[in-house]
Amino acid sequence: MLESTIHPIDLTAFGPTVYDGGAGTAGVELNTNTTTQPSLSDENKTFWDKALIVLAGPELVHDQFAQTRDIPRGSGKTIEFRQFDPLPEITAPLDEGVTPDGQELSVRAVTASVSQYGGYVTTSDVLDMTALDPVVNEATRLIARQAGETLDTITREAVNAGTNVLYARGVTSGSPNAAAPTSRAALGYTDAGTNHNIAVEDVKRAVRILKRQDAPKIRGDYVAIIHPDVAFDLMRDPEWLAPRQYADPKDLYSGEIGKLYGVRFIENTRAKVFRADPLTGGSKTLSVKTAVTSGTSVAVNEAITSADAAALAGRKVMAGDTEVTIASATAGDAGSASLTLSAAATIAKDTVIWPEGAGAGGADVYSTLFLGDDAYGTTKVTGGGLQHIVKPLGSGGSSDPLDQRATVGWKALKTAKILVQQYMVRLESTATP
Repeated sequence: MLESTIHPIDLTAFGPTVYDGGAGTAGVELNTNTTTQPSLSDENKTFWDKALIVLAGPELVHDQFAQTRDIPRGSGKTIEFRQFDPLPEITAPLDEGVTPDGQELSVRAVTASVSQYGGYVTTSDVLDMTALDPVVNEATRLIARQAGETLDTITREAVNAGTNVLYARGVTSGSPNAAAPTSRAALGYTDAGTNHNIAVEDVKRAVRILKRQDAPKIRGDYVAIIHPDVAFDLMRDPEWLAPRQYADPKDLYSGEIGKLYGVRFIENTRAKVFRADPLTGGSKTLSVKTAVTSGTSVAVNEAITSADAAALAGRKVMAGDTEVTIASATAGDAGSASLTLSAAATIAKDTVIWPEGAGAGGADVYSTLFLGDDAYGTTKVTGGGLQHIVKPLGSGGSSDPLDQRATVGWKALKTAKILVQQYMVRLESTATP
């Protein structure tokens, strides 16, 4: 019976580049290497590891600024991150010949529980596992991308749950608003002149918060993870610096696109976007057909199917500035469908009802994450944190009596945890469509 093969993977080497063979493997084609051994040779194992690392689609953009920890073997599912408190200033002069008292290090421990993640693909093709078969190549490409996206999402969701939040001030008819909104639901986009898109003043507000908290910088600057839609708006500002204006290419972070007001911006499509599921299959929003005064029955202008009605029950929505909960919905054609609220409310005719969790009118809201050093921690993917698992034909025993199935998969232990809330700021904004 063939043995399964397990290979550690180092995802910290993931980058946005396309696989070109790498050092020492120039000209190597993924589907031309063969061996006469009954299982994968050491050379081919190394090749697979290297190929899997480089072929992984998105880099772990949210991991690259984290405090990282190995997963210690035999210590259960709990991992400990350590945060050292700053030492106090010493303003008293030294006495000649007298050794002063020393200070004790103050260490604050933050614990987190690791969880296991993984996935695999199954093929019933006749694969010769002593060669680098094209089907295995494609499976490896797919699981590499899946692993990278999964682990990046885990970190992204953890760090975007921080409590230090700013909302873009925005403009109305082209003029800056007097004050910033105080909630995500107030962020909206109407047109180029009325919106809550990001602006330089918002960046300055975020930096001021980090400086007030004495958040340590990362290599001399703060960094921000930004979505391309938001970067599109910010890069048009004349104060924006292109990377060539302030850094050698070799010193740039993966995905770095520019600098503004002491912040280096890292662009990635996987930056957090707060979106809400549409209210119906045909529309993200609904609108009130008839005004409601201290009532629970709300007629709407749009059609609601039976499936929509079942899905709407229990959903929290915004009706203008009021948050309400839908107790049930009655299906019907446009103009005859209705909602029943869990509590009485007063709602004007034509008020837009949109899903909770997004911006005004259901607008997408983007997170730009401003970071100081040691703001959060995550587990390393080296040292067994992530494994590439290949089970060739014949490895299934009695569960695969005719040797019809082979699998290629990955498995990982992962956690991410905010360590110091004050060292990060989440700026929420809309973006130009």
